[in-house]
Amino acid sequence: MTPNTSSRRQRYATLGLPAAVLGALAGVLVAAPAEADAAPDASSTARLSGVPSRVVPSEAPPTDYVVAPGDTIFAIAQRFGLRTADVLAWNGIDARATIFPGQKLRLHAPHAASSPPPAAPVPESGPATYTVAAGDTLFAIAQRHSIPLDTLLSANGLDRSSIIYPGQSLVISASAPTASPAAVQTPAPAPAAAPATHTVAAGDTLFAIAQRHGIPLDTLLSANGLDRSSIIYPGQTLAVSVSAPAPAAAPAAAEAPPAQKSADLSPEQAANAALIIRIGRELGVSDHGIAIALATGMVESDLRNLDWGDRDSLGIFQQRPSTGWGAPEQILDAERSTRVFYGGPNDPNGTTTRGLLDIPGWESMAFTDAAQAVQISAYPLRYGQWETAAHRWLALYQ
Repeated sequence: MTPNTSSRRQRYATLGLPAAVLGALAGVLVAAPAEADAAPDASSTARLSGVPSRVVPSEAPPTDYVVAPGDTIFAIAQRFGLRTADVLAWNGIDARATIFPGQKLRLHAPHAASSPPPAAPVPESGPATYTVAAGDTLFAIAQRHSIPLDTLLSANGLDRSSIIYPGQSLVISASAPTASPAAVQTPAPAPAAAPATHTVAAGDTLFAIAQRHGIPLDTLLSANGLDRSSIIYPGQTLAVSVSAPAPAAAPAAAEAPPAQKSADLSPEQAANAALIIRIGRELGVSDHGIAIALATGMVESDLRNLDWGDRDSLGIFQQRPSTGWGAPEQILDAERSTRVFYGGPNDPNGTTTRGLLDIPGWESMAFTDAAQAVQISAYPLRYGQWETAAHRWLALYQ
């Protein structure tokens, strides 16, 4: 019996409590601390277990996600257990694009994205339309609606240098664009005496305005001092007077393939080309795939291992740390960044990014399309301009 127990019993005895009750109380008072000490702390056990935790998605990906302040594509993809390249591809945005709070991103596969267009039920007598969303590119819109890029450009009076903006309405029917003038040409006889005007509304394009007033696109451009790369804006007034019809050659010019470029490589460029070829051979990549890598390096950095670029882009392939391609020092490691571009089972990034070998059916794709599937660029046709030169470098530096 401890002294404390003895003193407690004496106090209770003074109060006239039975000895048996005093004994029970003393037992409880002595035993309680021992039981508390014996109870294991579950959280302490978990902390001391040493079992490494594996990063798993914190929640299932929603159909759409609204960007919050501080978000990046890479962080959003990691949060929902997705690949950065997939999120970029599903939203048709460039890996160098900037996202902003309030922007809505799709977090599901492209086949799910093709069902929502609400514009499809509307056109029964006219062509289908698509309303441009933030982050859209002409290339991505054409792919989403399974129409050739040149058809989309021609149907909307655009060329490869044209700029589109959110809220703009684009004609996306795959049928020849000549079907639409026939339906719209009826109101043309109205303007005859004086030059009429048209006030631009949100979603208008120069091509659509020309068709609406039954005049050739080149006439509309000439009457307003514009060209095919000009940007119009809501509230702008355009002259729409009728003049002699002439165009038809303009769409054909837009469909012409880009001219091939050529360059003699400097010692620095030649060394990087030889590196790309060597790693491609080690990985068993075909000549077609190595040529794609060479052309991509030329478009992105002039085949130089740059420590600067657009936003945070770095290296030969201008890969971005913020979209999961690696830490800056990893991207500036030319050998590692080349292996990441090729991808496949030996990709240093694992499944975080998607390389050329990870693209299903890449070998049967057009040269520029295969490069674009990896880079997700705002200028996808530039890669094809270096196809001939890339094969020449492959023969020279292997």
